[in-house]
Amino acid sequence: MSNNQFAQTAGEVLMIRPCGFCFNTQTAANNAFQVEGFSQQAQDHALQEFDAYVELLQSAGVKVNVVEDTPRPHTPDSIFPNNWFSTHSDGTLVLYPMFAQNRREERKQTVIDFLIEKYDITSICDLTPYEKKNLFLEGTGSMVIDREHGVVFACRSPRTNETVLKEFSKYFGWDYILFEANDMQGGAIYHTNVMMSVGSKFAILCTESITDKKERTNVVETLKGFGKDIIEISFDQMNHFAGNMLELHASRPVLVMSDTAKNAMQLNQMDILQSYYGVVAPKLDYIEKNGGGSARCMMAEIFF
Repeated sequence: MSNNQFAQTAGEVLMIRPCGFCFNTQTAANNAFQVEGFSQQAQDHALQEFDAYVELLQSAGVKVNVVEDTPRPHTPDSIFPNNWFSTHSDGTLVLYPMFAQNRREERKQTVIDFLIEKYDITSICDLTPYEKKNLFLEGTGSMVIDREHGVVFACRSPRTNETVLKEFSKYFGWDYILFEANDMQGGAIYHTNVMMSVGSKFAILCTESITDKKERTNVVETLKGFGKDIIEISFDQMNHFAGNMLELHASRPVLVMSDTAKNAMQLNQMDILQSYYGVVAPKLDYIEKNGGGSARCMMAEIFF
């Protein structure tokens, strides 16, 4: 384990370089952010976007570990590794139960071997048996974690089950706040990390998506109680991935968001964020439209 003094943020990430990226029909069942019909030459475009993104992160001083995907089994969403594993500063590697069958196959031995060989992993918390019960928790997509204060924020969805969430939280001795969050059409938001992000000083939050007033107040007051300044984003901004941001640290704090998200933010919001952070904003149009995920989803933080 490293002597990482930053409880909330990592300075190192793992990313999976895709080899078979495309529109995933299995995940489209409950991911309203995916756009069918935008998949022509998706892999070629995704590769260009991926490589440029890695370069931007490295230029900002973030350490990036790139693992090449394997063609078999075909895993169209392997570019989003944060859903199937997470790392923790006590040396724990957590493996998560995934909703889509072809996403379960992303747990490739090549990636696990890379983690085991490179880092001092002292324990593995394997939650994947829940798949047999059709209960799911998709990593730091399903959960937005305030590691400093030991609280997990999660919105209910077919991909986020309270039984699994409870076991995860109990493992680390953390509390959790579970709430309903819906999009403009009234459908459950599939992953918490598209409607909120928690950093060391700020929280980005689509407040109006939390339908129950008591739950909304609880989330907001909890974040304020932790000393977070809340930047509220609208449904439209959320739909442009403005909730899918991640704070990292290098020589200075870095806030990562896609170019789509950055362009959706208001000038005064960006002025506030840029006064604290260096902003990394890669162009991820093909990845966002086909995959329904954005900049945050593509990075699995390394806390070892």
